[in-house]
Amino acid sequence: MTKGPKAWLLVGAAVVWAVVITGMVLFRGGDLPEAAAPSPSPSPSDTPLTTAEVYQTLLPSVVRIETKRDESSQDSMTTSAVGTGVIANADGTILTAAHVVAKAASIEVAYTDGSRTAAKVASSDPKKDIATLVPEKLPGTLVPATLGGGTQVGDDVVAIGNPLGLTLSTSSGVVSGLNREVAGTAGHIQFDASVNPGSSGGPLVNDRGQVVGIVVSLANPTEDGTFIGIGFAMPIGAALGGGGEGEGETLPL
Repeated sequence: MTKGPKAWLLVGAAVVWAVVITGMVLFRGGDLPEAAAPSPSPSPSDTPLTTAEVYQTLLPSVVRIETKRDESSQDSMTTSAVGTGVIANADGTILTAAHVVAKAASIEVAYTDGSRTAAKVASSDPKKDIATLVPEKLPGTLVPATLGGGTQVGDDVVAIGNPLGLTLSTSSGVVSGLNREVAGTAGHIQFDASVNPGSSGGPLVNDRGQVVGIVVSLANPTEDGTFIGIGFAMPIGAALGGGGEGEGETLPL
């Protein structure tokens, strides 16, 4: 049976559509699509996030900081230390605790994409225990954290860092107090999310994905340097140039 012109047009359209569909499937990678690349989040979430969602949101913005210091003694020694930082600006500027990079002979930053770069201290405020770093190189995809947001006692918070060298660990808790004095400087956020040496300089994040503070110290009544349930963070506003008031004994992380 011979097909008429209309029938051939319908067959031709079907073939073209099949080719288009096939092209779309191949472009999307078949059965195993590639993971989406991280993209900046310029504003906080409209709804509360779970701890897991906060972690995934902040992960591309958190960095591991490794420093080396030359210790002056009869035998020349170099000591290494680990801390945490958070990408705070579209130019790649990193916020951290000042004691993490104090007197460092060299500073190396590790991004979550696996790349590493040297970095230099751009500014340091030992009184607030806040410093900024300028990295030599940026990661393939730069994702600055969303900064800001006030805190109230009882608010849920998440801490992300490298406690005891355990890369990109997270813990959750609540804001336990406000305006605490730490090492003679007022205005700190007190929280109970677990932090330990290596956490210092990391972000304290609210349930909207906003960095509300920079972790700087923990309460230390035994001088053992381990977490007893009381950590302190410099509020992000003060870290960027503000102030505050309060009380407590502390140890740098």
